Amino acid sequence: MAWLVPVGIWAVSELFGFGRGDSAPNPTYAEIEARRWAERERDRAIGDLDSMRVEVAQLTQSMQATQSRTLRFQQEAMSAAAAAQQKTQEQMRAMFDAVRAADAAHFAAESAARVATEESKRKAQEAEAERQRTQAAFEKAQRAAEASKLDAERLQRAAEEEKKKAAEAVAESEAVRKVAENNVREAAAAKEDAERRLRDGIQPVLTPTPQEILAAQAKIQYQENLFHFAVAGRAGGGKSSLVNAFRGMSNRAAGSARTGVIETTLTMGRYSDPDERCQHVWYDLPGAGTIRIPDWQYFNAQGLYVFDCIVVLFDNRFTQTDIAILRNCRRFKIPTYIVRSKADQHISNIVREMGYESDDENADRSQQATLYMAAREQLVNETRHNVKANLAEANLPDQKVYIVSSSCLRAVAKGNQPSKVIDEIQLLNDLYTEAQARRVRQSGGVSA
Repeated sequence: MAWLVPVGIWAVSELFGFGRGDSAPNPTYAEIEARRWAERERDRAIGDLDSMRVEVAQLTQSMQATQSRTLRFQQEAMSAAAAAQQKTQEQMRAMFDAVRAADAAHFAAESAARVATEESKRKAQEAEAERQRTQAAFEKAQRAAEASKLDAERLQRAAEEEKKKAAEAVAESEAVRKVAENNVREAAAAKEDAERRLRDGIQPVLTPTPQEILAAQAKIQYQENLFHFAVAGRAGGGKSSLVNAFRGMSNRAAGSARTGVIETTLTMGRYSDPDERCQHVWYDLPGAGTIRIPDWQYFNAQGLYVFDCIVVLFDNRFTQTDIAILRNCRRFKIPTYIVRSKADQHISNIVREMGYESDDENADRSQQATLYMAAREQLVNETRHNVKANLAEANLPDQKVYIVSSSCLRAVAKGNQPSKVIDEIQLLNDLYTEAQARRVRQSGGVSA
């Protein structure tokens, strides 16, 4: 529209003769007014033209600034895109490096596993070869021992014949008479001592033969890499319940040792630990003091000399059977742990003897707790005093007595913390420490 302004000015000039050189008559008033109007319009058009030129200049400058900003934004966007692309490439390279590292680690682990497997197989083969060599050496030694025994018997018979001939030759000699009298006195003294020991209940000491040891190990399926715990004692002492408690199992759980009011364990029971990581085997032995198993034959009859550890369990009284087991274990250097079972029942009996009835609805809880602690202390003191006296009378060293109940022991074995625990935690800790020490000794290490 800016080109219309000059055209309008030109038209007004032509209308009124502005700018022409020809002479004209004096203008009228109307013509003067028209000329003034035309001049004003011209001035206004010139002003509008200047304003439009300024606006055009501003618009041009604004467009240039906009183009400059657009160009800058494009450059910044291109730079950001390039940086993002570079970062993506770096991340891709890092990912590829991580994948390569993982593949290398996986390959190394598989290689190590193969090497370990081959090494284990080789060691197992070497161990089996060593076992076979040991077995062959033992059998050879056994045959040699049997042959030596036959030779000794022949020599003994020959010596006896020579002695008989010598005795006949010096039958009339005073020296032979004195020797004979001395032999008679010694025999009489030995007979008198044997009769006295039998009257006092001291039974003869029997030492198992190598064949009996091998047979006992085969009977319990003895393995060098396992630790074999045996629970022994008189019939009805709660051995089966204690074995179940050691394994963290109830008496009715599948795979538990059979329990009952009467002696239910007539044959040895072998029970692995439910935790496969524990290399322990528990044995529930028949009770001693029955018609089938007399007291003095119990240790040898059950083959207790092949176990790694023996728990001597008693209920009410510490008897000569328990003493015999401890004495034989000491002879064979087998670790023993004296345990009194059914602590919860004994404490309840003592509480009732104190005059407390558990079915009394008006019973005071604080009184019940006080009586329980007093009964618990009484049971612990009486038990330890009684065992200590019996050990001293039998000329055996004093040792700790563990007072437990099967329910608390079962809870401890399962990792719980029962409120009425007595010696259950200490017993388990000591037993497993003994097993760990044995493994350290077998591996050739030194225990801490």
